[in-house]
Amino acid sequence: MNIRVVIIDDEPLARLAVKVRLARRDGFELVGEFGDGTSALEGIVALRPDLVFVDVEMPGKSGIEVLAALPPAQRPMAILLTAYDSFALQAFELAALDYLLKPVDDERFDEALDRAQQAFPYRSQGRAVASAAEPALQSFSVRVGTRTVLVPVAEVERIEADGDYASLHSNGTTWLVRERLHSLARQLDPRQFHRVHRSTIVRLDMIAELRSLTNRDALLRMRDGSVLRASRTYMPALAAALQQRKTRPDSQSNLENVC
Repeated sequence: MNIRVVIIDDEPLARLAVKVRLARRDGFELVGEFGDGTSALEGIVALRPDLVFVDVEMPGKSGIEVLAALPPAQRPMAILLTAYDSFALQAFELAALDYLLKPVDDERFDEALDRAQQAFPYRSQGRAVASAAEPALQSFSVRVGTRTVLVPVAEVERIEADGDYASLHSNGTTWLVRERLHSLARQLDPRQFHRVHRSTIVRLDMIAELRSLTNRDALLRMRDGSVLRASRTYMPALAAALQQRKTRPDSQSNLENVC
């Protein structure tokens, strides 16, 4: 079943950019586009799309106001588009699927579409489908000479790109798996792991401290003492994921500092 998409942006060129990228992917069907919040709200109610790309700031009714005006049960999956990174909290409160900073690069756009396809069965068909859906990856199979070693996902602290391979960092040991980082990101539980850079995925509970930089990147100090750079492209979604983790009843997060 195709995911039915609506694009909401007051800039025609911005809408065109989304349409062109969307056309490259199978499984998505564009059913409408709107240039202002008022018509967008009416259109969402009438068309009942599964996914909306919505510009946060528009003349008149903003994208945030459009989504907030919809009852949660009628609210489609949403990917927010904005030139600013100050809307992460609102994105979290509205359960937005992703948060893309303009200008959006192709890789981040594809990641957002991947996330929509992963979430679609849960959002569209309820708990029955969710419980039957394929579970997140539980272990990595690593070839070491003639042996195959199973590395539990729960023990992996971070994953770094290495060409066609990825390096798994686990309890002071580095394991090399022949799979690209982009593919691994799609298999991991997003409540536990998050991409923070084009070349890095981290386990959220391993982040001890986050310090914002003037260019909107951030430095992450991990619990093993290592320091990683988080790209501004991934920061809004990371901030929302950390906030969500802190508010979960079962969370053991004790993040020291978020600037």
